[in-house]
Amino acid sequence: MSILCSSPLLRVSSSPTPPTFKGHFPPPLRLARRSFVSKVKHLFSHPFYTHPIRCCSLTSMSAQTSPSTSQFQDSLVYSRAYWVTESIIAWNVDAGNSCCYLFASKGSTLSFTDDGVQGQDVKIKLEEDRYGLPANVTNKFPHIGDYRALKLPPGLDVRPLLKCQLAVASLYSDGKCSNATGLQLAGVLDELFSYSGPLGALYSNEAVSLFLWAPTAQAVRACIYRDDSDRIPLEIVQLEEDNGVWSTKGPKGWEGCYYVYEVSVYHPSTQKNEKCYANDPYARGLSSDGQRTLLVNLGSDSLKPEGWDKLADEKPEILSFVDISIYELHIRDFSAADHTLDSKIRGGYLAFTLQDSAGVRHLKKLSNAGITHIHLLPTFQFAGVDDNKEKWKSIDAETLEKFSPDSSQQQALITAVQNDDGYNWGYNPVIWGVPKGSYASNANGSCRTIEFRKMVQALNRIGLRVVLDVVYNHLHGNGPFDENSVLDKIVPGYYLRRNADGFIEHSTCVNNTASEHFMVERLILDDLLHWTVNYKVDGFRFDLMGHIMKRTMMKAKDVLCSLTTDRDGVDGSSVYLYGEGWDFGEVAKNGRGVNASQFNLCGTGIGSFNDRIRDAILGGSPFGHPLQQGFVTGLVLQPNGHNHDTAAERRMLAVSKDHIQVGMAANLRDFVLTNCEGEEVKGSEVLTHDGTPVAYALFPTETVNYVSAHDNETLFDIVCLKTPIEISVDERCRINHLATSIIALSQGIPFFHSGDEMLRSKSLDRDSYNSGDWFNRLDFTYNSNNWGVGLPPKEKNEKSWPLIKPRLADPLFKPQKSHILAAVENFSNFLRIRYSSPLFRLRTANAIQARVRFHNTGASWIPGVIVMSIEDGHEAVPGLSQLDPIYSYIIVIINSCPTKVSFASPALRARTLQLHPIQLMSTDHVVKDSAYETSTGCFTVPPRTTSVFVEPRKM
Repeated sequence: MSILCSSPLLRVSSSPTPPTFKGHFPPPLRLARRSFVSKVKHLFSHPFYTHPIRCCSLTSMSAQTSPSTSQFQDSLVYSRAYWVTESIIAWNVDAGNSCCYLFASKGSTLSFTDDGVQGQDVKIKLEEDRYGLPANVTNKFPHIGDYRALKLPPGLDVRPLLKCQLAVASLYSDGKCSNATGLQLAGVLDELFSYSGPLGALYSNEAVSLFLWAPTAQAVRACIYRDDSDRIPLEIVQLEEDNGVWSTKGPKGWEGCYYVYEVSVYHPSTQKNEKCYANDPYARGLSSDGQRTLLVNLGSDSLKPEGWDKLADEKPEILSFVDISIYELHIRDFSAADHTLDSKIRGGYLAFTLQDSAGVRHLKKLSNAGITHIHLLPTFQFAGVDDNKEKWKSIDAETLEKFSPDSSQQQALITAVQNDDGYNWGYNPVIWGVPKGSYASNANGSCRTIEFRKMVQALNRIGLRVVLDVVYNHLHGNGPFDENSVLDKIVPGYYLRRNADGFIEHSTCVNNTASEHFMVERLILDDLLHWTVNYKVDGFRFDLMGHIMKRTMMKAKDVLCSLTTDRDGVDGSSVYLYGEGWDFGEVAKNGRGVNASQFNLCGTGIGSFNDRIRDAILGGSPFGHPLQQGFVTGLVLQPNGHNHDTAAERRMLAVSKDHIQVGMAANLRDFVLTNCEGEEVKGSEVLTHDGTPVAYALFPTETVNYVSAHDNETLFDIVCLKTPIEISVDERCRINHLATSIIALSQGIPFFHSGDEMLRSKSLDRDSYNSGDWFNRLDFTYNSNNWGVGLPPKEKNEKSWPLIKPRLADPLFKPQKSHILAAVENFSNFLRIRYSSPLFRLRTANAIQARVRFHNTGASWIPGVIVMSIEDGHEAVPGLSQLDPIYSYIIVIINSCPTKVSFASPALRARTLQLHPIQLMSTDHVVKDSAYETSTGCFTVPPRTTSVFVEPRKM
C-alpha cells in the first residue's frame, strides 16, 4: 500500500474532530519564551493537526488572493537568502534605497506582485549590520561569506516562524517590491535545535517510545499497523513536540508492528503546507516494500545467531591497519550464478554461510593467501531492486547464450528488464540503517537482520572481516511525494545540500546531502555506530567521501575508536575507514567547508583511493580515450597505434614509472626518490599532467592502492582494450598478473576488485551498475571469466562499440580454464609473498623512507622496468632495527616489457639473493627463469613478469 495515498488513512483522518490517541506523552519542555509581538502569539495559538489530512498539497482554508502577473511571481521558487543564526539572515541583495523585511505565512499564502506583498501573517523589518557576517557564520557557510548581514529585532522568538512559509523582500517606501526570495534554514535550525538525545524507536520492558527530530513540522502523527500489508491502521497517535523533537510512548505490544510518520510541514519545493508520509530516518527494520518501518528490537536474543555476543573474540586478528588487504564484492555477484547453492539462497546473505559452495571455497582460498577484509557493495535499503522477488523479470540464460559474442541482442534483452530485475549495485540510498530486503530470504519481519548477522559471522569465521560500502553523500529521493524520499519529507530543505538559488545540488549524482549541517552529521555518526555495534562490521568505505566534511570523518573515527569489547561488544579501534577522496562539485577547494578530500585527510589515518597509481599502471584515466596505454599495457614498448608521438609517449612512460614508484612507497608526500630526470624530489613534488601533486599521504594507512574497482571496466577488460589487438591471450593474462602484483607488493593498503584474480570480464562494459547478472557474472568454478557475452549495454558503451566488437568477436581473446587457474594461483602467490615479510607492510612513513629504495632511476633508466629494494636491519647491529626474522633484504623487479630484460646495479652486488621460495614452487614456469648474478649485481627477468628476490638471514 502506498504511503502517500492510503485510503483507510484518509477515512480515519478526515473527521474534523481529531481521533482519540492512545499512549502516554512525555511532559513538554518548558522553554523560557522571549517577548514577541502579540500577533505572532495569536498566530500559533491553535495546533495544526486539527486540519484535515489529505494525500495532496494543503493550503490554508482561508481565501487566497490570486497574484497578478509580476516579475516577482516566481520569487518563492528560489531560496537565495540564508537564515544563518537566530538573529541574522544573509542575503546578497542590492537593496538600493529600499528596506528589507521578513515575511511569514502560516497557511503558505505568500505572494509577491508589482504592488507589494500579500498573504503574510507576520512582517518584520530587518536592519543591515554594516560589519557583515560574523566569523562563525562564514566559517560554517564559506560560500556566502560576502553576503549582506540582515539583523532581526532583538528579543524575537523565532521558533514559531520556522514552521511557516518564509520569505524576505526588499520594499520601497510605497510598499512595492524591488526583490524577493525564500530562505534556506539550516543555520538557524542548527543553532536553535541541535539535539543529542534519543531518536528512532527505544525499547524498554514496558513500552516502546518514538522520537523524531522535526523542528519545522506543524504536527506529527504515527500510523501504527499490525502487519506490513494491513490497510487500516491499528491506531493513529499524535506526537508531542519538545523543542523540535516529537515523541510518544506506546505499549510494549507495538514491538513487531509497523509504523509510518505523517508529518504536516511547509515544503519549499511545492511552496505549500503538505502532509508527508515517511519512514523513520532511524528505522532499523522495514516492510518488504520499504514503505513502512518495522518496530524491531535489535537487542532481542531471538535475532542473534548462536555465539553472536561473543563474535568479537572470534574475529581474525589485525595487529595494524597496514596488515589489511581488501577484496571488493557485490552480494548478488557472489552467488547469483553459483549452481553449487540452492536457488533459494543464491544472490543473498545466506550464500556466505554455506561452507562448501564454490564461492565460499574461493573466499577461503583468498583468506588463506592473505585477504583480510571483504568490502561489500551497498547493503542498506536502496532503490532500484524490488524487495519482492516475485515481481522480478529476467531473461533465460539459455536464450542469451544462443547469440554471438559480439551480438547486440544480449544487451537489448537485458536493458529491457534492467529496472525490473534483481540487480543493481545499490548506490541509491533510501534508508541507511536497514539491511537491503532483496538479499534476505524474506524481506518482511526481522529475517534480514538475522541473515545479515549470520553473513558477518560466517565471513569472520573463515578469517575475513567485513567492510560496508556506505553512501552518505546523496539520497535517491526528495520532495514530499516521492516514495523513496524520507529525510526531505521530515525536515524539508535541511538534509539536502542546496545551491545559491535554493535548488538541490546533484554533483554526486542526485540529491547531495549536507554533512556540514549538525543533524545530518549526527545521523551519519549514529548510523556508523549502529552498523558497528549491532552488526559488528569491521570497516566502512565511504562513497564520494570528498563530499563529506573532514570534521565529520574525524568525529566518525573518534566515536568508533571509543567502542570497547567489554562495554559495546566490539573493538572500535580495529574499524578501518577509507573512501573516495575526490574533490569536485560544490565542495571543491573547501567550497562548503574543509572536506574529506585526498589532500585534506593527510595525517588523519583515514584512507583514500590512489587513482594515480591506477592511471599510471593502466594508462589514461576512466574519462580519457580507452586506447590510451600505460606502464603495463604497452606504452612505447608495444604500441597499439593510438598515439604516434613517440617522444611524448616516452616522456609519459617515464613519468608513469615515477607515479607508480611513489604509489609503491604508500603515496607518501614526503618520501624522497630520484625521478625520471635524475633529480631528488619528494612525492608531493612529482606532478600529474595537470600539475596536481601525486602524493598526498602522511601515513601508509592513508593510501589505498588499486588498479580496478566496481566502477569502469574490469582489469582484464581494460587490458584487452589497451593492448595491441594482435597479441596473444597468454600475454594479456600475464599483464593482468603484472598489474595485480604491483598492488600486492606496494606499501599501504592493497585493494582488489572481485574477479581481478580470475581474469574477470564484463564483456567490456564500462559501467555495469544496472547490467544485470548476465554481464556481472562471477564463476568460482573457474570455467569461464564471462568474456564475450555480447556487446555491453548501449547507454554507456555505444561510442566504444566499434572498438569492442572486433575484440569480442575474436575467439583468441577468450581465456581458457587453464588461464583462469593460473591467474588465481599467481594472485594468491603474490598475496602470500606480501605476508611472508613485514617489510611489505611497514607501519610508518619514517620506516618506508629508511628502508624502501628505487633503483633503475634517472635519465638512463631501462624503460618499462621498476626495481624496488626493501632493507631490514640486523640484531645487535647499529642502524635499522630488525623486523623480519627470515629475510634481511628484498628486491622486487617489475618488467612490463614484452621481452626479457637485464638490470645490473653496483649497489646490489655481493648479496645472497635468490628467487622467493613461493615463486620457485609455483606452476608459473616463466618466473622461474628469473636470475641474479652475485658478482655483477645483475638481474635477469622474463617478459611481463614481477620477480621477487630475497636474502635469507644466516642461521
